[in-house]
Amino acid sequence: MPVMIGVDPHKASHTAAALDEHGHLLGQQRIPATLDGYQQLRRWAGRWPQRCWAVEGAHGIGRSLAQRLVGDGEQVREVPAKLAARVRVLSVGHGRKSDPDDAISVAVAASSAPWLRQVGVEDQAVALHLLTKRRQDLVAARTQTINRLHRLLMDLIPGGARRNLTAKRATALLAAVTPAGAPAVTRHELAADLVADARQLEQRIAAIEARIKTGVAQSNTSLVQLFGVGPVLAATFLGEVGDIGRFPSKHHFAAHPAPPPWRPPAARSSATGCHGPGTAS
Repeated sequence: MPVMIGVDPHKASHTAAALDEHGHLLGQQRIPATLDGYQQLRRWAGRWPQRCWAVEGAHGIGRSLAQRLVGDGEQVREVPAKLAARVRVLSVGHGRKSDPDDAISVAVAASSAPWLRQVGVEDQAVALHLLTKRRQDLVAARTQTINRLHRLLMDLIPGGARRNLTAKRATALLAAVTPAGAPAVTRHELAADLVADARQLEQRIAAIEARIKTGVAQSNTSLVQLFGVGPVLAATFLGEVGDIGRFPSKHHFAAHPAPPPWRPPAARSSATGCHGPGTAS
């Protein structure tokens, strides 16, 4: 059985603990969360040719470290934080929490749970997740811009503007207004600036949606065949779920936290075994 190296990752530093097949502590290492620190960690772990890494939150705060290790041919398991916490509570220290103790708990959890899946190289689902998150940010920025534009148009036009305002409609409304007085002129100028901002955001949203559509097509998902599911919604689900194989059963999938409810933009305000680096599982 290879040496199990548990890692407790943080934003500024990572703490690792190596255990042998009997659970005896072979060594510990604390390194900064930098490229130099990563190289230091790899050199330290090099003394155990047959090794397996266990990273807590390998799809969260430990993602960067886990992906570097996987990219370098290392075998990495993801250890859920709750599993590591249960091990820590049942340990001799009665739940004592520190980075070294947490690293040991992660290694023990991985050694006693062979069903934990290995971390793979990020795939198309991760790209879709990034694109949908970026689209959400752009849509939120556009909504904020349109709301500010609505406020100015209420002062420039009797009754203001209708809902579902777009940059094109706002341009036509402003063209029909002849402001009188310094306040009205300033409002008109600011509204024109906001229209330009909204137009730019609409173009960027359209560009992101085109990339999402391409990515969904490349994924060959059947989600878009469902009634009411378009590329954006399909990409959101694919990005949130990721590797469907990480769910042992449909019940585990059903217990996975769901993404936030989706609304149309206009309505908005692998194998478990561990081997040495480069060996096949």
